[in-house]
Amino acid sequence: MNNSTTTNAPGDMGGSALNATPVSVRETPVSGLAALDYSILQQCMHCGMCLPTCPTYIETKEERHSPRGRISLMRAIADGEIEATKAFGEEMYYCLGCLACTSACPAGVNYAQLFETARSEVEAKGLLDSPKRDAIRWFALRLIFTRPRLLRFVGRLLWLWQVTGAQYAFRKLRLTRLLPADLRRLEPQAPVVQAKFSHQLIAPVERPAQAATKPRRVAVLTGCVQDLIFADINRATVDVLLANGCEVHTPPLQPCCGSLHAHNGDTETAEALARRQIDLIDPFAFDAIISNAGGCGSHLRHYDHILEGDDRYAARAAEWSRKLKDISEYLVEIGFRRPEASAVPAASVDVTYHESCHLCHGQKVSRQPREVLNAVPGVKLHECGEATMCCGSAGIYSITQPETAGWLQQRKLGHLRATGASVVATANPGCHLQIANGFKQAGEATSVVHPIILLADAYRAERAKA
Repeated sequence: MNNSTTTNAPGDMGGSALNATPVSVRETPVSGLAALDYSILQQCMHCGMCLPTCPTYIETKEERHSPRGRISLMRAIADGEIEATKAFGEEMYYCLGCLACTSACPAGVNYAQLFETARSEVEAKGLLDSPKRDAIRWFALRLIFTRPRLLRFVGRLLWLWQVTGAQYAFRKLRLTRLLPADLRRLEPQAPVVQAKFSHQLIAPVERPAQAATKPRRVAVLTGCVQDLIFADINRATVDVLLANGCEVHTPPLQPCCGSLHAHNGDTETAEALARRQIDLIDPFAFDAIISNAGGCGSHLRHYDHILEGDDRYAARAAEWSRKLKDISEYLVEIGFRRPEASAVPAASVDVTYHESCHLCHGQKVSRQPREVLNAVPGVKLHECGEATMCCGSAGIYSITQPETAGWLQQRKLGHLRATGASVVATANPGCHLQIANGFKQAGEATSVVHPIILLADAYRAERAKA
């Protein structure tokens, strides 16, 4: 996981601690930051344009909690001016990694690479090691999220726990009080696992009813969390592609893309998972490789960088990155068909759009989801204030840093409520859960959907009326 389950309050990471005597660390030949291309570290001009966009700086108003401050620490460590300490590790994991700073930066600083390199160094040197943290990271990163069959097995157990009434009884009898404090806090946020996973809803190859002379061939990525709790989004993605004349290939058993591992300093596993993806889906065989999850897609786009030093995979990885498209991006690129307004009920629905950080900042896909929403008959789109501000999900940040995540969640809910919309559209499973949980805890009926669900529903209404 990306941090210990103990919250690190901003006040616990004072500047003096960053210069303290380092804790004992594992022996490593060269520091990850020291080995990094120095021009990347030099890109930052310290102009401060990133400060108003950084959630942790907005919250604390402290320089060390800003992108500029963190880059200064990274550069000092690379230069050998200070040692990497536990406090440095905590600071790197206090960052959400939302990449809002990259959109604001006039110098084009590659903060994503700096951020992942710094976290990799934290892990290589064992700066945050503890028996509990090490066990959680091994179980999540090295076991569950590297074995898709095991992940589905765990998902099926959770589904049984929920549908048999065991979860309801556990809560009704207040047995949650027997759980450790961290699990007791997280239990109400447990997502609902779907009865059918992606491979049960989608055939390995599906062709459009009216095939073109030479249909576009695309591969669809089903994800990990998405596969278990949002398989309907994957089915909708395939339906929309079919409605636009694509031949869709969806391998039934897909590995994790590796984003969870890369964002948490486990670069070795991230590289291994990238190779497994490329072995499964040959990028040269498809016109496009489709992702529908903002966080996963942002990582998937950078397989070229991840495997650039691997002679066996570098060329395929470069082609993979060239072919990787977000579903909304690809639809706009091919000129997707607008559903017929006459086939959809006349009543309009008020919708607002929350932008996934890694979709808008990491992938630079912002306009296209709005084009999809505006194409759906009956949808009235209302712009949301701070639409590009993080909701606090940030992978597992809501688990490891609940105070900051909770503050961001409430800030986001306030802006969403102000639009008056009854439906929130967002294109990332983490954002989806964070926002839906916020409304649920507040006792509000606002629904959260992926934009592609609304488009797929409109196409289905067409077919039903035909």
